[in-house]
Amino acid sequence: MRALITGGCGFVGRHVANAFADRGVAVTALDVAGAAWRDDVTVVHADLRDREATARAVAGHDLVVHNASLVRTKQNRSDDVWAVNLGGTEHVIAACGQHGVGRLVYVSSASVVYEGRDIEGGDESLPYTQRSQAAYADSKVAAEKVVLAANGPSLATCAIRPHVIFGPGDTRLLPAILNRARAGKLKYTVGPGTHLSDFTYIDNLVAALVAAAERVAPGSPVAGQAYFVTNGEPMAFFEFVRRVLRGLGLPEPKGRVPYWVAWTVAALAELWDTLKGGTLGAEDGMSRFAVKYLCTHHYFAIDKARRELGYEPAVRMDEAIARTVAALKATAAATAA
Repeated sequence: MRALITGGCGFVGRHVANAFADRGVAVTALDVAGAAWRDDVTVVHADLRDREATARAVAGHDLVVHNASLVRTKQNRSDDVWAVNLGGTEHVIAACGQHGVGRLVYVSSASVVYEGRDIEGGDESLPYTQRSQAAYADSKVAAEKVVLAANGPSLATCAIRPHVIFGPGDTRLLPAILNRARAGKLKYTVGPGTHLSDFTYIDNLVAALVAAAERVAPGSPVAGQAYFVTNGEPMAFFEFVRRVLRGLGLPEPKGRVPYWVAWTVAALAELWDTLKGGTLGAEDGMSRFAVKYLCTHHYFAIDKARRELGYEPAVRMDEAIARTVAALKATAAATAA
């Protein structure tokens, strides 16, 4: 079997590529940048916004795990977000049809059902959000819809919806938090600090994607379906942050900022970012979308994934945080050396 992983040189993509390569699958990692890191993974550079380049990359594969997306919760640069997240997805689907690829597994997001209100134990019966939150969430809704609509007799598709992915190699979530902590800028939590969030350890997400790839086929129960995949152990977001900071010996937040203050500051930060033209790098958490997330419950039932994918979060949160902290320490030691 030959598998193409879009966004294959990034945090999630590299872990997925490694998992398939370890199983003897011929793996191609498609990304806009990045270098090969192992001999049995081929790296191809292409931009998903380029329909022809995407088609050339997809040719010759049996399976596509479509992981690439532009994560941006600020409400600017929306054209870029839509061009990658929806336009790129449409190009991948078209390429699968053009080259006879039979299976497509899409890495979606739990945000496709988030409307800025509490979700407690939500399952796949929840409708797509009807309220615009940010271009990222809106484009992921649209992209998941076209992926599932593309399911048919020649192309079997399914969508996996993780939530707050973390683990060794993370380049987005924890680095932004740790940079602020090391600079002495992470002094406050937001809101009451009691709202629960789901988290997804990278190894558990990879296991779910592999299981989906193995099961998705025309006419199978998995085809045309979406699945929430998390650790199934919701905790307060800043409790998670505190445990990581404590493990690294970094100062923990001492104060607390009310929701309305944080939302106002985030709105001003987004305005300033827009006036500067908008940046597309790793975010600092200062967006209205992020503030809403911190001040609402958002955790999900994973019964459907357990039942139909055989999914079970093998690495529990205590172990997942411990592994992540150990990896961060190792990286810091190697950098210092």
